[in-house]
Amino acid sequence: MKMTFRWFGEGNDLIPLEHVKQIPGVEGIVWALHDIPAGEEWPLDRIMEVKELANQHGFHIDVVESVNVHEDIKLGLPTRDRYIANYKRTIEKLAQAGVKVICYNFMPVFDWTRTDLFKELEDGSTALFFENAKIKDLEPMELVKEIAGNSTLTMPGWEPDRLQSLSRLFEQYKGVTEEDLWANLQFFLEEIIPVAEENNIKMAIHPDDPPFSVFGLPRIIINKENIQRFLKLVDRPANGLTLCSGSLGANPTNNVAEMIREFADRIHFAHIRNVNTYENGDFIETSHRSSDGTVDILGIMKAYHEIGFTGYARPDHGRHIWGEKCRPGYGLYDRGLGIMYLWGIWDLLERTKKEEALCYQSMKI
Repeated sequence: MKMTFRWFGEGNDLIPLEHVKQIPGVEGIVWALHDIPAGEEWPLDRIMEVKELANQHGFHIDVVESVNVHEDIKLGLPTRDRYIANYKRTIEKLAQAGVKVICYNFMPVFDWTRTDLFKELEDGSTALFFENAKIKDLEPMELVKEIAGNSTLTMPGWEPDRLQSLSRLFEQYKGVTEEDLWANLQFFLEEIIPVAEENNIKMAIHPDDPPFSVFGLPRIIINKENIQRFLKLVDRPANGLTLCSGSLGANPTNNVAEMIREFADRIHFAHIRNVNTYENGDFIETSHRSSDGTVDILGIMKAYHEIGFTGYARPDHGRHIWGEKCRPGYGLYDRGLGIMYLWGIWDLLERTKKEEALCYQSMKI
């Protein structure tokens, strides 16, 4: 398992790379050019600037999260050809910088949806929260104003240029069905995957967050059956997954450990985080510890260990603790604690495996 840490770039992150370097076992940063609008080609000089900065701190930049997919591609509009061409050229440039995995998503309009960025937990920490009834009661623009007004940092998926066109986007998605979205995703994959293969890059789709319809928008990467269908759209190794335990875990019927075992050879990137779900459909993000939420993090790590996972992983969202002022969901402290919890499980599994092997050898003797 190759541990990484998501970092949003100089001037757009409150966490110095010098501090990330002090977290044991972190090999690389997960990054993106967040100021480049979705659909536009990434400049090679900007990509190389990130590579040079990361290298100065001993990190690789093997994983990009995300190269966003333009809405015209998701909608299947005639203009999608231009944006797909830009995407292909961006893949080629990222390959020149040594990138191995591109995380992306195919969620209409919103990359993720929460109703509260700093919901207080019993211990005084705060975390990202989803209130089901509020989503049903609010108009999309009301949520946008409330969420955007609670953060001083640009949030991926909630960039101002995208939010300014929200009304138009919702109008465009009227009548777009899940089957329409499947067809548009397949068209995108058929264009992109051969280019990724030529450049030794793995494409890793992120599940929808949350894994069910929000504001009536179609969502398709939501459960095991749909992931099976997705992988068959273009059934090649470069077409794979960012398996996010938190996104999928927001639906308690999803068995994430089972998915890890089933999709083992197609998981190119692992997001590991915990949520606590409620019967009314609400959920809140928690610490990574298994007993703090409803996602079986211990079972998930055991599944990754059983399949011999050697891919990239990162601690996904964490709480905001110890008074830290940070990007919603992306504080240094709780993600650092999360990494150590994950390594603790992994180290125990490694030791147990070695001890069992030694025991088996001694029995043979």
